[in-house]
Amino acid sequence: MVDLIACLSSGKGTWGHVNRLIQDKEWENIYLITNEFGKENFHPEKKVELILVDSRMGLKEVRNEIERQLKGKLKTEIALNIISGTGKEHTAMLGAILRLGVGIRLMALTKDGVEEI
Repeated sequence: MVDLIACLSSGKGTWGHVNRLIQDKEWENIYLITNEFGKENFHPEKKVELILVDSRMGLKEVRNEIERQLKGKLKTEIALNIISGTGKEHTAMLGAILRLGVGIRLMALTKDGVEEI
């Protein structure tokens, strides 16, 4: 099994996508990059670890915070979903993951289920 890292932020209807992605596949660990609003309002059935960021911080600060919270937790490859969120959040996530030296497989929920894109 592989770890899932997903952004859980802005975007109409994207929380449902992220929730189905979590529910429809077995993941070793699930990390959600989110903010205080996501922490308070998203309640998945499976165990997840929240990586809290403040989107008011600068891009490098958000990247550094994500990297700090993920350091030592990931193996060589992760599944990544960026349906939810902003370009700034996606850039910070990708920067942090690449700085950690981890390979990426983009995953999404399609009409055929959870698939690599």
